[in-house]
Amino acid sequence: MYEYIKGLAIELTPAYAVIESNSIGYMLNISLATFEEIQRSSGELKLLIHEVIREDSHLLYGFFTARERELFRLLIGVSGVGPNTAILILSSLSTTELESVINSGDHTRLKNVKGIGVKTAQRIIVDLKDKIKPSDETLFLQPESSGSYSDVYDEALAALTALGFVRQQSQKILKRIFDADPSVKVEIAVKKALSLM
Repeated sequence: MYEYIKGLAIELTPAYAVIESNSIGYMLNISLATFEEIQRSSGELKLLIHEVIREDSHLLYGFFTARERELFRLLIGVSGVGPNTAILILSSLSTTELESVINSGDHTRLKNVKGIGVKTAQRIIVDLKDKIKPSDETLFLQPESSGSYSDVYDEALAALTALGFVRQQSQKILKRIFDADPSVKVEIAVKKALSLM
């Protein structure tokens, strides 16, 4: 099993990153939190890995922090929560927010994530409440935005469709978000869209 990868990010979207290491490009599925951290990094970076091997695919998930990977692994250990749903949860809530939601038993915020119903949200809280203790980890800082409105909109739309949302529905929600704040950063736009889906 892979533990981590060191290399350069040669392609980066809010849903995945391609890391080149020893002349090989590895595609890693990532959360918005890891996307933000990669954006702030320069040069070679190190991402922790979790691999999922299936009959028809071999998928890699990348994480900037050990805490995020630990929470991902705890989430996929809950019945009814797959890797993509776990990534969606970690894209909708920061690690500290997720810890707080689980410790406070706030299943309402969890069920707002695509693919999470009331029963699954309650199961996550019941299964993980004793395994997750709040940390002192601070919230990620938002990177400076770059590019035009259309570039940011297109990137946010690509991220939402990559996460499995219907393109037409994503376009409508993003239009509302960008009409309200044309200078919104891509990761914030995606987070807002996830909360409105």
